[in-house]
Amino acid sequence: METFSLKGRTAFITGGNSGMGRAIATLFAAHGAAIGIGHHQRETQCAAVVDELRASGAKAAYTACDVSSETSVEAARAWCAETLGPVDILVNCAGISGDKPFTHISVADFDEMLGVHLRGSFLITRAFFGDMMARRYGRIILFSSQLAYKGAPGLVHYCAAKAGIVGLVRALSYEGAPANVMVNAIAPGPVETDILGNLSAEWRAMKAAQLPVGRFGQPDEIAPTALLLASEIGGRNYCGQNLSPNGGDVMV
Repeated sequence: METFSLKGRTAFITGGNSGMGRAIATLFAAHGAAIGIGHHQRETQCAAVVDELRASGAKAAYTACDVSSETSVEAARAWCAETLGPVDILVNCAGISGDKPFTHISVADFDEMLGVHLRGSFLITRAFFGDMMARRYGRIILFSSQLAYKGAPGLVHYCAAKAGIVGLVRALSYEGAPANVMVNAIAPGPVETDILGNLSAEWRAMKAAQLPVGRFGQPDEIAPTALLLASEIGGRNYCGQNLSPNGGDVMV
């Protein structure tokens, strides 16, 4: 068996319509996986990605999925069961951002950030975890951030949400690992995606100046980390980890 082969596996990727999620979907498909993509209000964009994957010979489909909504997540789970069959690999790339000084962060701002990132990670993982445990196989990959460890001015709500994901992954890995359901996270540094574009020019300039590599990352530089964690052999001994392709940002 090839170390990074995903042949015969099915992956469901939220936020797979753009950025890191799209790069992961493309790489997974190239390694043999059937791909389901969950999007939130991005149907046209998502349909284009699925068309590209199908043109490459992959099995691919998409559905709406607001990870912060229990009803929407349950509908996506049911769609996966009917359309794709059992999901072997779950990747949650859905996310939002936005920088504000702490005194300007409203309760609504805080709730929205935790709702998408932390509540969303909980809901989408819970939806698929039980079935993976019953089948005694699964790879769950959530997205944290290097800012969960180091923090950043103007991003208190974002850092808090991402730190919560670190705890979720570490705790859940104890429950999943005995059944070969490996739960891990990727904690990237700043990556050129739509989310980064939601941050102010001042924040972007400040951040770029700090990075040892002198630039922001690219989505296709993050996707191989997901492939490692998703693969049957390559990901077999990763448990409760937060792998961090961050361009040296954690050293700053």
